[in-house]
Amino acid sequence: MTAHGPVLPLWLCEACDRPWPCATRRVQLLGEYATSPVALRIYLASRLTAAAQDMSWASADTLDRRFLGWLA
Repeated sequence: MTAHGPVLPLWLCEACDRPWPCATRRVQLLGEYATSPVALRIYLASRLTAAAQDMSWASADTLDRRFLGWLA
């Protein structure tokens, strides 16, 4: 289990206080889902949906870039 999990409802990293997923968690996720990039996208899309409910003030574009935009 990672120490770089999200602190809700602001979706900040519990370890480094950066917007989640932070750079460290992104590297971890790429490793964890190396054999299944589609599953990684599905996982992050589900987290984006939850974050959108928690952070209704954030624009959809901002959340999309934060949760999915960093994927290749």
